[in-house]
Amino acid sequence: MITYNFSGKVVLVTGSSRGIGAGVLTAFARAGATCVLHFWDDPAGANREDAEALAAELRALASKPPVYVFAGDVRDAAQVEALMKQVKDQCGGLDVLVNNAGIIKDRTLKKMTLDEWHAVIQTNLDGVFHCCKYGAEVMRDGGRIVNVASVAGLVGFHGQTNYAAAKAGVIGLTRVLSKELARRQITANAVAPGVIQTPMLGEIKPEVMTEYLKQIPAGRLGKPEDIANAVLFLATEESGYITGQVLPVTGGWV
Repeated sequence: MITYNFSGKVVLVTGSSRGIGAGVLTAFARAGATCVLHFWDDPAGANREDAEALAAELRALASKPPVYVFAGDVRDAAQVEALMKQVKDQCGGLDVLVNNAGIIKDRTLKKMTLDEWHAVIQTNLDGVFHCCKYGAEVMRDGGRIVNVASVAGLVGFHGQTNYAAAKAGVIGLTRVLSKELARRQITANAVAPGVIQTPMLGEIKPEVMTEYLKQIPAGRLGKPEDIANAVLFLATEESGYITGQVLPVTGGWV
């Protein structure tokens, strides 16, 4: 088992109240990082409840990591700028940014509404741009940016024009960012998860899920821990000569 040490590092994972984001932030917490748990404060308050519950779990870990809980809508540039200012003021700066916040609203092109298109693009692509733009301003030299893309951005799936376009955009953004930030020794990479066991899977039809499983050579769905392992490696000092890359974490699918 590989043991990482992120003591003294400030790590922000967007959309980390549940799912992949929660798994990634938990892994950083176990490695001793100062954790910034970010969530979108939805009207029903479900995300806040999940965020507060996860924060309590992380603070109870043996590593006793400092955990900050900040809300913000990644679609709103002003809110993201304010979020990064909070990180700077309360944590002293940022060392690792993991852009994970995302949604799906699957529908065929013929049936997809304009609202469904824009909602996914604004969260999954505009949100990453906002966080990279303002996150880079508070990130210390030698920092790490890891964007959560998707296998959908590499191969495209039926009914996901909005999601695939957004995730492909994240990959392109990552490659450009790696060049623009290289002079500061900041790396920018992406992971491209396959089908991962998260609450988001509830939005995928069972028959579609069955077809997905048939195409995964590993014979199982991924777990948030599988993504966390890849993200933590790309956030280490030892990965400093890897930048502008996309790492599929798909069980051999791609």
